Amino acid sequence: MENELIIALKTGDQSAFRKLVDLYQQKVLNTAVGMVQDMGAAEDITQEVFVVVYKNILSFKAQSSLSTWVYRITVNKCLDHLRSKNRLKRGGLFSSLFSNDGGELPDRFDFVHPGVVLENRENARYLFKAINQLPDNQRTVFVLTHIEDLPQKEVAEIMNLSLKAIESLLQRAKANLRKYLSEIR
Repeated sequence: MENELIIALKTGDQSAFRKLVDLYQQKVLNTAVGMVQDMGAAEDITQEVFVVVYKNILSFKAQSSLSTWVYRITVNKCLDHLRSKNRLKRGGLFSSLFSNDGGELPDRFDFVHPGVVLENRENARYLFKAINQLPDNQRTVFVLTHIEDLPQKEVAEIMNLSLKAIESLLQRAKANLRKYLSEIR
Protein backbone atom coordinates (compact mmCIF):
# COMPACT_ATOMS: atom_id res chain seq x y z
CA MET A 1 0.00 0.00 0.00
CA GLU A 2 2.83 2.40 0.85
CA ASN A 3 4.48 1.77 -2.53
CA GLU A 4 1.21 2.58 -4.30
CA LEU A 5 0.90 5.81 -2.32
CA ILE A 6 4.48 6.80 -3.19
CA ILE A 7 3.90 6.11 -6.88
CA ALA A 8 0.68 8.14 -6.83
CA LEU A 9 2.44 10.99 -5.02
CA LYS A 10 5.26 10.98 -7.56
CA THR A 11 2.75 11.26 -10.40
CA GLY A 12 1.25 14.36 -8.77
CA ASP A 13 -2.02 12.72 -7.68
CA GLN A 14 -3.74 15.28 -5.43
CA SER A 15 -5.93 12.66 -3.74
CA ALA A 16 -2.77 10.72 -2.80
CA PHE A 17 -1.37 13.85 -1.20
CA ARG A 18 -4.62 14.33 0.76
CA LYS A 19 -4.36 10.70 1.87
CA LEU A 20 -0.76 11.28 2.98
CA VAL A 21 -1.82 14.33 4.99
CA ASP A 22 -4.70 12.38 6.55
CA LEU A 23 -2.34 9.54 7.50
CA TYR A 24 0.45 11.64 8.99
CA GLN A 25 -0.89 15.04 9.99
CA GLN A 26 -1.68 14.15 13.60
CA LYS A 27 1.59 12.26 14.04
CA VAL A 28 3.60 15.18 12.67
CA LEU A 29 1.69 17.67 14.82
CA ASN A 30 2.14 15.58 17.98
CA THR A 31 5.85 15.21 17.34
CA ALA A 32 6.24 18.93 16.69
CA VAL A 33 4.24 19.86 19.82
CA GLY A 34 6.36 17.53 21.92
CA MET A 35 9.59 18.98 20.59
CA VAL A 36 8.88 22.71 20.32
CA GLN A 37 6.27 22.95 23.10
CA ASP A 38 4.29 25.62 21.29
CA MET A 39 1.03 24.73 19.53
CA GLY A 40 1.17 27.62 17.04
CA ALA A 41 4.74 26.83 16.04
CA ALA A 42 3.89 23.11 15.86
CA GLU A 43 1.00 23.85 13.47
CA ASP A 44 3.33 25.96 11.30
CA ILE A 45 5.95 23.21 11.32
CA THR A 46 3.30 20.66 10.35
CA GLN A 47 2.40 22.73 7.30
CA GLU A 48 6.06 23.19 6.41
CA VAL A 49 6.65 19.43 6.64
CA PHE A 50 3.94 18.69 4.11
CA VAL A 51 5.20 21.42 1.79
CA VAL A 52 8.67 19.84 1.92
CA VAL A 53 7.20 16.38 1.27
CA TYR A 54 5.18 17.71 -1.67
CA LYS A 55 8.17 19.52 -3.19
CA ASN A 56 10.64 16.67 -2.64
CA ILE A 57 8.61 13.51 -3.21
CA LEU A 58 10.32 12.94 -6.57
CA SER A 59 13.70 12.73 -4.82
CA PHE A 60 12.40 10.22 -2.24
CA LYS A 61 14.34 7.02 -2.96
CA ALA A 62 12.40 4.74 -0.59
CA GLN A 63 15.58 3.63 1.20
CA SER A 64 13.51 4.06 4.35
CA SER A 65 9.76 3.91 4.84
CA LEU A 66 7.64 6.91 3.95
CA SER A 67 6.75 7.42 7.63
CA THR A 68 10.44 7.45 8.58
CA TRP A 69 11.11 10.08 5.92
CA VAL A 70 8.18 12.22 7.11
CA TYR A 71 9.33 11.94 10.74
CA ARG A 72 12.89 12.83 9.72
CA ILE A 73 11.64 15.98 7.98
CA THR A 74 9.53 16.79 11.05
CA VAL A 75 12.46 16.39 13.44
CA ASN A 76 14.70 18.54 11.23
CA LYS A 77 12.06 21.29 10.99
CA CYS A 78 11.59 21.20 14.78
CA LEU A 79 15.34 21.43 15.39
CA ASP A 80 15.59 24.32 12.90
CA HIS A 81 12.78 26.09 14.76
CA LEU A 82 14.45 25.54 18.14
CA ARG A 83 17.81 26.80 16.86
CA SER A 84 16.14 29.86 15.39
CA LYS A 85 14.26 30.47 18.63
CA ASN A 86 17.48 30.16 20.63
CA ARG A 87 19.20 32.67 18.34
CA LEU A 88 16.32 35.10 18.83
CA LYS A 89 16.41 34.55 22.59
CA ARG A 90 20.16 35.24 22.69
CA GLY A 91 19.67 38.32 20.54
CA GLY A 92 16.89 39.50 22.86
CA LEU A 93 19.10 38.91 25.89
CA PHE A 94 21.94 40.83 24.27
CA SER A 95 19.72 43.79 23.41
CA SER A 96 18.06 43.75 26.85
CA LEU A 97 21.49 44.09 28.45
CA PHE A 98 21.92 47.41 26.68
CA SER A 99 18.36 48.73 26.90
CA ASN A 100 16.98 50.96 29.60
CA ASP A 101 13.57 49.35 29.91
CA GLY A 102 14.83 46.46 32.05
CA GLY A 103 12.49 44.10 30.19
CA GLU A 104 12.86 40.41 30.83
CA LEU A 105 12.62 37.63 28.36
CA PRO A 106 9.56 35.49 28.89
CA ASP A 107 10.07 31.86 29.87
CA ARG A 108 7.70 29.34 28.25
CA PHE A 109 7.53 26.78 31.03
CA ASP A 110 3.76 26.88 31.25
CA PHE A 111 3.45 24.57 28.23
CA VAL A 112 1.33 21.46 28.58
CA HIS A 113 1.03 18.94 25.75
CA PRO A 114 -2.63 18.77 24.65
CA GLY A 115 -2.67 14.98 25.13
CA VAL A 116 -1.97 15.24 28.87
CA VAL A 117 -4.87 14.34 31.14
CA LEU A 118 -6.01 17.18 33.41
CA GLU A 119 -4.92 15.56 36.67
CA ASN A 120 -1.39 15.06 35.31
CA ARG A 121 -0.91 18.61 34.00
CA GLU A 122 1.24 19.87 36.88
CA ASN A 123 3.65 16.95 36.54
CA ALA A 124 3.65 17.42 32.76
CA ARG A 125 4.72 21.06 33.19
CA TYR A 126 7.76 19.92 35.14
CA LEU A 127 8.52 17.18 32.63
CA PHE A 128 8.31 19.49 29.60
CA LYS A 129 10.41 22.09 31.40
CA ALA A 130 13.05 19.40 31.92
CA ILE A 131 12.72 18.08 28.34
CA ASN A 132 13.31 21.61 27.13
CA GLN A 133 16.74 21.57 28.82
CA LEU A 134 17.94 18.42 27.06
CA PRO A 135 20.45 18.62 24.20
CA ASP A 136 18.77 18.33 20.76
CA ASN A 137 19.62 14.65 20.13
CA GLN A 138 18.50 13.57 23.61
CA ARG A 139 15.29 15.61 23.32
CA THR A 140 14.54 14.10 19.92
CA VAL A 141 15.12 10.53 21.10
CA PHE A 142 13.05 11.04 24.25
CA VAL A 143 10.12 12.69 22.46
CA LEU A 144 10.03 10.09 19.69
CA THR A 145 10.32 7.08 22.02
CA HIS A 146 8.33 8.19 25.05
CA ILE A 147 5.86 10.77 23.79
CA GLU A 148 5.30 9.47 20.26
CA ASP A 149 5.84 5.87 21.42
CA LEU A 150 7.91 4.90 18.39
CA PRO A 151 10.12 1.80 18.55
CA GLN A 152 13.81 2.53 19.07
CA LYS A 153 14.62 0.88 15.73
CA GLU A 154 12.40 3.37 13.89
CA VAL A 155 13.87 6.26 15.89
CA ALA A 156 17.34 5.06 14.80
CA GLU A 157 16.21 5.18 11.17
CA ILE A 158 14.63 8.61 11.58
CA MET A 159 17.73 10.06 13.20
CA ASN A 160 20.09 8.12 10.93
CA LEU A 161 21.91 6.65 13.94
CA SER A 162 22.65 3.14 15.14
CA LEU A 163 20.36 1.41 17.59
CA LYS A 164 23.18 1.47 20.19
CA ALA A 165 23.50 5.25 19.75
CA ILE A 166 19.75 5.65 20.31
CA GLU A 167 19.89 3.49 23.45
CA SER A 168 22.82 5.54 24.73
CA LEU A 169 21.10 8.86 23.99
CA LEU A 170 17.93 7.63 25.66
CA GLN A 171 19.81 6.58 28.80
CA ARG A 172 21.57 9.95 28.96
CA ALA A 173 18.26 11.74 28.39
CA LYS A 174 16.63 9.83 31.24
CA ALA A 175 19.58 10.53 33.55
CA ASN A 176 19.50 14.22 32.67
CA LEU A 177 15.73 14.37 33.13
CA ARG A 178 16.05 12.79 36.60
CA LYS A 179 18.68 15.38 37.46
CA TYR A 180 16.67 18.32 36.08
CA LEU A 181 13.45 17.15 37.72
CA SER A 182 15.14 16.78 41.10
CA GLU A 183 16.40 20.37 40.75
CA ILE A 184 13.00 21.74 39.68
CA ARG A 185 11.04 20.26 42.54
